[in-house]
Amino acid sequence: MTSTDEIMSCPMNSWVSCVALLLLCTYDTSVARNAKTLLELSPQEYVSSLQPGRASLVYFSREVSPGVRLFLEQLENSAGALQDYGISVVKVNCLQEDISRYCGKENTLRKAYLFRANVLLREFPTDALFDVNAIVANTLFALLFNEVKYITSLLELQNLENSLKGRSNAIFAYVPAVGTPEHRAVMEAAFVYGTAHQFVLTTEVELLKSVGHDASDPSSARLFFCHCQRVPDLSQPCRRTPMTQSLTTLNIHTHLKLMAAPLVTEVVEDPEKVSTAHLQLGLPLVFILSQKETYEADKRTAEFVAWQLLGKAGVALLSRDSVDLNVLLRSNVAFKTAEEGVPIKYLVLDDTEEIIALVEDNIKGELVQEGEDEEDEDERDNNDQDIQDDPVMEAVYRDRKWELPLDLIRTLTEETFDAALMASAHTAVLFYASWEAVSLAALQSYGEVAVELKGTQGISLAKLNCWDWPDVCLKHNVTHFPVTKLYERGAGAVTYTGMLGTAALLRFLRLSSISCPLKLSTIEEVEEYLSGEVWADTSSCRGTSVLGLFHPGMKEAREAFVEAGKELRGCVTTGLYAEDDALVLARKYAMPLPALLLARHEDHRIDSIPLSEESAPDIVQTIRSELLGTFPEITVENLPNYWKLEKPFLALFSDGALPPRLRAEMLRLARGKGHEAFITCWINLRNTPVGRGVLKAYFSAPPPLPLLAWLNLHASGQVFALPTSCLGWRL
Repeated sequence: MTSTDEIMSCPMNSWVSCVALLLLCTYDTSVARNAKTLLELSPQEYVSSLQPGRASLVYFSREVSPGVRLFLEQLENSAGALQDYGISVVKVNCLQEDISRYCGKENTLRKAYLFRANVLLREFPTDALFDVNAIVANTLFALLFNEVKYITSLLELQNLENSLKGRSNAIFAYVPAVGTPEHRAVMEAAFVYGTAHQFVLTTEVELLKSVGHDASDPSSARLFFCHCQRVPDLSQPCRRTPMTQSLTTLNIHTHLKLMAAPLVTEVVEDPEKVSTAHLQLGLPLVFILSQKETYEADKRTAEFVAWQLLGKAGVALLSRDSVDLNVLLRSNVAFKTAEEGVPIKYLVLDDTEEIIALVEDNIKGELVQEGEDEEDEDERDNNDQDIQDDPVMEAVYRDRKWELPLDLIRTLTEETFDAALMASAHTAVLFYASWEAVSLAALQSYGEVAVELKGTQGISLAKLNCWDWPDVCLKHNVTHFPVTKLYERGAGAVTYTGMLGTAALLRFLRLSSISCPLKLSTIEEVEEYLSGEVWADTSSCRGTSVLGLFHPGMKEAREAFVEAGKELRGCVTTGLYAEDDALVLARKYAMPLPALLLARHEDHRIDSIPLSEESAPDIVQTIRSELLGTFPEITVENLPNYWKLEKPFLALFSDGALPPRLRAEMLRLARGKGHEAFITCWINLRNTPVGRGVLKAYFSAPPPLPLLAWLNLHASGQVFALPTSCLGWRL
């Protein structure tokens, strides 16, 4: 007898033991099995290994590129799970000269194949098999085609329920996307219970809304037990009982066992001795106390309550006439919890609403207690390092159901890449991996940027999946992902190095599409440039504009500035004025030529800087330093710009805006002797709450604010709290 057969044959009162036995057997089997369960065969060996009726998931391999290697790791990790369902996982090593049906296909590297014996059942793009859950879920979904019906509308669900009325029940599940852990859990349950119930699957959130369920969070999977077997009349609807727990394999098994239990259990013994499936599964049991004269009415009451509490608690009908307990004569309801040693409560309740409220209040109390226990455990562990990347993955998982405007983004291949770069003056290309969480987060931001740039002349957006086209990515020096590059027709590319957010990427693309430097020919154009009016329709460019002023004879300095402008493309707008009347502007801003003018549009201020060094790298360094500011506020977005300078931080931590006197003291320090050796900055903990985590990491107790700290993380990794007397202010 197989493990599946044993589960199906377990009696109700020993189901928990059966599940434990199955898990133990599965564990023992997986330990005993060779650690490497992915079979590697030649085409001839694979053909000779085929068995009638046995399924196999096969990947035909010619060469192992970086993308293929990652897929093979996931395939190997899934082999043990699929073998538990009698499915072999095979890698067929194709010879270069092999031109057989599958080894000879051009797109073999991007597909896996599911066979039953030698009959092909399904082709899977490797993109769809991005991890173990996706591989197991999609493979079982293909094999259980008859046991699991996929639907998209309420009419389909109603027609299917009508066909089952009086005969069988249905399990209706909504999952936000195929290949998720919840999809896998539903498929594994269908593998066990598919012969007992009709499984129905959808990924349509509108259908979830149609069945009357709250769909405010489309990323949460849902499962319903449709009671159609009890409905002999086609005009009556099937009741649907939602599963309140998360969709895991064990929770689904538990829910189905509860749905299979008797609606009302009639007992004739001491309640202390009664044990039902609900109690064994940790749920409470409600006794409706009855007697011979009111038996029919009490039974109807018990059935009504049982339907309301289905999946939450069991209901039993206890006859007072059969049990000699005086307490029964003074009560009409008894309440028994699954916890050992807790006495039964005997109550007098006025109506069914009070009975239902009794159970729901008990459930709420347990949830509150569980939450408090989890908080206590988190405080004891006090270890946030284990979830470094979880916020990114969780955000992607939560938002993956939202439709991205990918119709505004061109999908590139090896054949179309070069032609696409020539189709527009500027083409942005996102190099990503379709299975990787950070890439998917970047793709979401990229889609939002596409919406913002819709209709913008001269800028087109494209994407290339490095999983499918690794050679193209390597050719363009993409060795990690995601990476965004902006290509100018007939010129080179600029690589984006900023944050993944929409605003930062949008600003980069808009700035990069502007000529750098922008050559100006009249003083009127210069004044318009410095005022920011030239960017009136492009808010992303209204930060700081840089203007280089040169006499026509300053050829070397002018050429160095042009090179610097190209280097700073995408970071800041640069303009160039090198006419005969440049001296007029030099006198106006009291600065000898050559000079830089920095128009800080947000502050309505123009700063002038002499160019003592005339090499392009020196000009770039001067402009970058000026853009950083004298006493900047550090945020999550701008921290990388300061961090890569590899200087110590003299940081003032403040709980809110700085008082004028304190700001003046810090500015005096930032402009003082030796200030070039470190970065003087401040962190507003209200704007950047992550700063509190920094203080918590380095100080045993939260220090009083404001706090002046020396952060030398690049060299010695030391953090010092400086006395407030350093600045001469009084707290």
